[in-house]
Amino acid sequence: QVQLVESGGGLVQPGGSLRLSCAASGSIFSIKAMGWYRRAPGKQREWVATIIIDGKTNYANSVKARFTISRDNAKNMVYLQMNRLKPEDTAVYYCNVFTGTDYWGQGTQVTVSS
Repeated sequence: QVQLVESGGGLVQPGGSLRLSCAASGSIFSIKAMGWYRRAPGKQREWVATIIIDGKTNYANSVKARFTISRDNAKNMVYLQMNRLKPEDTAVYYCNVFTGTDYWGQGTQVTVSS
């Protein structure tokens, strides 16, 4: 079992930045990849970014060059630095961990609005 707790969401103006954090605990030795997903109002959950065990990263086209995923193995944390935010980035953001099984955090709201 892996437990995940996200933080860092909030309200930001278009063009602004936020950094989301996710703390992992439990069976962290079995983690193969960590990532972020989001669900916008009235839409399906969509993948945002992933960082795998060797450090390789991948991003959805909609966030590439604006968002950066990183992890701190010593602290069992994964981060999502979000720059040049747009209103269409408004969503609940979920931390995800894959061990062979998917685990999810409770989500943190990000609202981009003037």
